[in-house]
Amino acid sequence: MTSRGDDDPAAGHARTLLRTATRYSGSRCVALCLVSIVATGAGLLLPAVLGRALDLVLAHAPATRWVLCCAGLVLLLGLLDAAQTVLTGTVDARTTAWLRRRLTGHVLGVGPRAADRFGSGDLVARLVGNAAEAGTTPAARAAMLAALAGPVGGMVALAVIDWWLAAVFLAGAPALALLLRAVSRDTSESASRYQQAQGRIAAALAEAVEGVRTVRAAGTEDRETARVLRPLPELSRAGHRMWRVQGRAAGRAVAVAPLLQLAVVAVAGVLLTRERLSVGEVLAASRYAVLATGVGVLVGRLAGLARARAAARRLGEVGTEPATAYGDRRLPAGPGRLELRGVTARRGGRTVLDGVDLDVPGGTTLAVVGRSGAGKSLLAALAGRLTDPDAGEVLLDGVPLRELRHDDLRGAVGYAFARPALLGGTVEQAIGLGVAAPSPGLIREAARTARADDFVRRLPDGYGTPVADAPRSGGESQRLGLARAFAHGGRLLILDDALSSLDTVTERHITDALFGDGPGTTRLLVAHRAATAACADAVAWLDDGRVRAVGRHEELWRLAEYRAVFGDGADPAGPPAADLGSRPSPDTRGTTSGRRGVTTA
Repeated sequence: MTSRGDDDPAAGHARTLLRTATRYSGSRCVALCLVSIVATGAGLLLPAVLGRALDLVLAHAPATRWVLCCAGLVLLLGLLDAAQTVLTGTVDARTTAWLRRRLTGHVLGVGPRAADRFGSGDLVARLVGNAAEAGTTPAARAAMLAALAGPVGGMVALAVIDWWLAAVFLAGAPALALLLRAVSRDTSESASRYQQAQGRIAAALAEAVEGVRTVRAAGTEDRETARVLRPLPELSRAGHRMWRVQGRAAGRAVAVAPLLQLAVVAVAGVLLTRERLSVGEVLAASRYAVLATGVGVLVGRLAGLARARAAARRLGEVGTEPATAYGDRRLPAGPGRLELRGVTARRGGRTVLDGVDLDVPGGTTLAVVGRSGAGKSLLAALAGRLTDPDAGEVLLDGVPLRELRHDDLRGAVGYAFARPALLGGTVEQAIGLGVAAPSPGLIREAARTARADDFVRRLPDGYGTPVADAPRSGGESQRLGLARAFAHGGRLLILDDALSSLDTVTERHITDALFGDGPGTTRLLVAHRAATAACADAVAWLDDGRVRAVGRHEELWRLAEYRAVFGDGADPAGPPAADLGSRPSPDTRGTTSGRRGVTTA
């Protein structure tokens, strides 16, 4: 892992994230550091007090005060250890919660790009598992400070007792330093690989859970299980490597540390024979030698810190994906005119939309049709700024969407999707999601318009039924999604294949409400059925990322290639020809002008 944030943006984001998270629990981190340092100081003081008490006992001098000091230090160490445990748990929990809130908000701010780049399963793994591991960083750093203070304090205490003791210890210190450096480097690498494998398993599992009906229908449970668990060997190798790194470090520590301790004790014994040290000082020196060579504690702390830093880097990778930025312009009064000017959008290295120009007058309906992969859903996402184009701009009533304030944009644009996510505690809350002031009357009127009121009333608690406890079909879910869009209001309504699961009668009732005469919102409709396209004021025919033609459905129907979009045996359907002819044709243009009624690119 690169150490410089300029060279490694993810590492830079991770450090910034952890600094901010540490400041969030700053007072508790300071308290943890102080408690850890006091505990280390008490631990360093105890051998000296024990040694002094032993010398007094051997000399038959009064030692009660020193024995009581020993007992007090032991009691203090117990209390400090309890305080450390509580503070460590508190700091870990607060930091983890802060990281999850911060990253969740960032992911939602980024929008669909985050799931496109990382995958929903991997994102969940990062925001749950990696956030929990990264959340241990502030407490781990405080513990590392105390763990380092122990050996340093032990070495200083040896020097105070006799400089020969410190010299013996320093002779073996470089070996300990190299050992700790290797542990930190190798653990970071293996922990990163381990967490990456975990993310791939989570991503595959999320896909399998989402497609569980398909898996069950195909009878491929065993094959899918093998696919989900395919990264397990890599996970195992990375995990075993972490244990081997720590095992080798512990083995070397077992080899080096006792030798240093024996050397210190041996020199202390020689000094005792020469009457340069007392028995109590030899006892203290032996304890300080153990503290000074406390590599085992340092190895564990370093390994934990390395894993936390690797997890933080994975969070930093999420942070490198910029969140959507909004402007400060207000949306002026207007009918909801939508314009796409030279819009180009690329996905996965492929140009999906290429220089698209469209003008949808306010209060009219434009149906977008095309074969699968033509870019219909992407155009719908661009129209309401669920994503941004790579080139060109999208305007609403003359204002580029990028320059609008967040509240103005989201208040002006409503969406309904083919597979709506029904969020909220109850059905009523799910319909009112995003509505500024969702009154019961507004919610029920929107449900009636979407033909959802009847089946909602049949639920156990009606509109108060929890969404999770509301059995519903795909068509009923779509109707709830449509009700949410109708309740939202606004001047632009975008339906991304939001009628696909409805039966013919229900679809006709809803299209009558959508496309009825009189003033209303501007509607952009992704359509796969000829009957739906026939109800729109105009149709934009997408083909190979471009607007092939724009015109009335019955006029485009004369083109064999247009008819082929709906299938060989498709029927133009829709309203009768006379009814179609009475609908005014909006000034909706494609990339170039063509004959009257139909414009072609």
